[in-house]
Amino acid sequence: MKIKAGIVGPSDYVQIICDIAKEYSDRLYPIPFGYQNAEEATNIVKQNQQLVDLWIFAGPALYPFVEKSGSKQPFFYLNLDGASLTKTLVEVGYKDSKSLNRMSIDLLKESDVYETYHDLGISYEDIHVHEYLHDTTLQDLLAFHQKLFKEGQVDICITCLYFVYEQLKLQGIPVYRVTPTRSNIRETLKTAIQKWETLHFKQSQIAAIFIKVENMDTNMNHHTISYDLHRLNLKVQDAVLNFSESIFGTFVPLGVGTFVIFSTRGSIKETGQQIGDLLEKLALISELPSNVGIGYGETALAAEENARLALNHAQNYDSFCAFLVDDRGIIEGPLKEQESISFGYRTENKEISEKLKQCGVTITTLNKILSVQKRTGNHSITASILAEWLKMTPRNARRILNGLVEQEIAEIIGEEAPTAKGRPRKIYRVNSELETTTEYTGEK
Repeated sequence: MKIKAGIVGPSDYVQIICDIAKEYSDRLYPIPFGYQNAEEATNIVKQNQQLVDLWIFAGPALYPFVEKSGSKQPFFYLNLDGASLTKTLVEVGYKDSKSLNRMSIDLLKESDVYETYHDLGISYEDIHVHEYLHDTTLQDLLAFHQKLFKEGQVDICITCLYFVYEQLKLQGIPVYRVTPTRSNIRETLKTAIQKWETLHFKQSQIAAIFIKVENMDTNMNHHTISYDLHRLNLKVQDAVLNFSESIFGTFVPLGVGTFVIFSTRGSIKETGQQIGDLLEKLALISELPSNVGIGYGETALAAEENARLALNHAQNYDSFCAFLVDDRGIIEGPLKEQESISFGYRTENKEISEKLKQCGVTITTLNKILSVQKRTGNHSITASILAEWLKMTPRNARRILNGLVEQEIAEIIGEEAPTAKGRPRKIYRVNSELETTTEYTGEK
């Protein structure tokens, strides 16, 4: 199935991109959206999201307008660089026989502009550059050129934007446009195709979801199950079944209060809130501790193993929470929380492994501590913060941190005054270099 790509930009840009896109006709189907004004990009994206898989935009200046659309689809922007500028300079100097000095140039990086002039053996002392910034407006760029020209500092303006080009031309100011080279366009199209195919492959991975409501079988005896337990199990099963339907999953009951759902990664990618809703429903139905474990994998077996591991982490963390283990073995959670931590549970560093054994700390716990420390924003941690995140007593948290200090994995960097009476609390810093020696990742 071909990728449907929305091509957005001035009509002449769009035509060039669509012409080059024919080279990838076996994988890409371009849908053109030309405009007269860059501000139109917002509504173009809003009104046509259902028609395309991804978007390709004429340049980075469209970024603020695209962001206003609120679309979560993949976006790709044509990159204008020194090669694009060289093409324009050839037109100015060779075709029109004009001087390449005393110019104003917008949106390109200063380094690209100066390197291009250096390579051409031309002085760039009288070249003025306005680099692209996310908060730069069209009026800012127009005023940049107008001011320099009126003050007599430049003889020619070079812009990357159709709007600025047209406005300066109307005012009789000598102006040229920088347009993307064919190689720029090809690179952007190839990047878009490759990233989409990678994303599509990931979205097609198998996802397994284990759902466990604890202690539902405590009313069972050897011969029968009470009617009340049957009714409760049916209510729980109905909630889980509705959730399974919402993600197009295959629902399998494994016993009283235990269920598994098989679906795809793409179907549950954005179900963080749905997972939270499911846990809240289970809490209202049974008031019994409930947890969810999600696993991704290239096979059903791999996904199921990761889901069991995720469920185990959720059960050890707290009631009514969910964890996820992806195909790389990276653990994320708790998913129900607005803030979550991510961590790995393997390391090939033998020295670290030995030190952790000496102080009785697992690699999973160490990576959780690293993730919490990173989330604090100041590269430090206290026993009270660690206890809150990892659901343990402050005393146990102090024991773990002091053990890491003894093994030189962490250090004490200061103290803070307690909120109530008592001794000052120590501030610790775990060696951040460990992030490069373990399978640790920050928040996704």
